Amino acid sequence: MPFNIVLVEPEIPNNTGNIGRLALASGSTLHLIKPFGFELDDKRVKRAGLDYWQHLDLRIYESLEDFLSQHGNRNLVFFSSHGTKNHWSIPFKDGQFLVFGKESVGLPSSLLSSYKNDLYKIPLYSEHVRSLNLANAVGIAVYEGLQHIQ
Repeated sequence: MPFNIVLVEPEIPNNTGNIGRLALASGSTLHLIKPFGFELDDKRVKRAGLDYWQHLDLRIYESLEDFLSQHGNRNLVFFSSHGTKNHWSIPFKDGQFLVFGKESVGLPSSLLSSYKNDLYKIPLYSEHVRSLNLANAVGIAVYEGLQHIQ
């Protein structure tokens, strides 16, 4: 399995559906951490994921603490606009966990401080843009990573 894509408290169903399709296309597992800003059976999730959603390797966690208790000692990489290193410098490895925050506020401050050495950003080249769309950011990270592990 190439990667474990982790979404912390995703809010927008279309993003999650698109990321689910991306996870399946890349051979990755999708991990979703509650609470969500939508129901998983929302038609927008299904529409964005098309008819692929049923084939997705999907794991759901009741809380961030639940996820960290199971995977906190694994190879975790966090994406945030607060990162000081560019995503090009990630030492990608098969099975790595790529962790993304919610669309409105990103990752919780507890993760930013606990994992500051594993915090990366995707560079932006305009002062008029605060962040990338979550699905786009995940796509950039996953396919950059695939280039390194293939």
